[in-house]
Amino acid sequence: MLNKKEKGEVIDSAIADIAKARSIVFIDFTGVKTGDLNAFRKSVRTVGGKMTVIKKKLLRVAFEKAGIDMDPEIFESQVGTIISSEELYIVAAPAYKFAAAKILGGYDLDAKRFVSAEEVELLGKLPSREVLISQVVGMVAAPLRSFMYVLKERANKIA
Repeated sequence: MLNKKEKGEVIDSAIADIAKARSIVFIDFTGVKTGDLNAFRKSVRTVGGKMTVIKKKLLRVAFEKAGIDMDPEIFESQVGTIISSEELYIVAAPAYKFAAAKILGGYDLDAKRFVSAEEVELLGKLPSREVLISQVVGMVAAPLRSFMYVLKERANKIA
């Protein structure tokens, strides 16, 4: 049990993290082994996030002080909070891939809105930015490649 001073420190730390953040993802880590949770924390750090466990009441107070209109006490289970300075879709990917935990939702600090668990999962399923760009380039290059093939075959028939 935390005393009043320790609770204040937890709230101040959460407010400092939120001030630097662009997105927050909430997960339910009930029944997850400690080793798995530590591996997940490491994967979240690689994308610019920080996974912390803060009691829901303390998190609610931190949100109020930070000016966020959201009550984390709506979640019935234990809540792991992933706070990131990156956009929501970047943090959603490791949260989605971490099968041991359930995504509860998220909060987009840029848009100042709650994001449902389904939306966070959809964002987590998206391929990375680099993969999407390469897919677009491939789609643009495919017709050109086909056209070049037709021209080459036509030239072979003429010659």
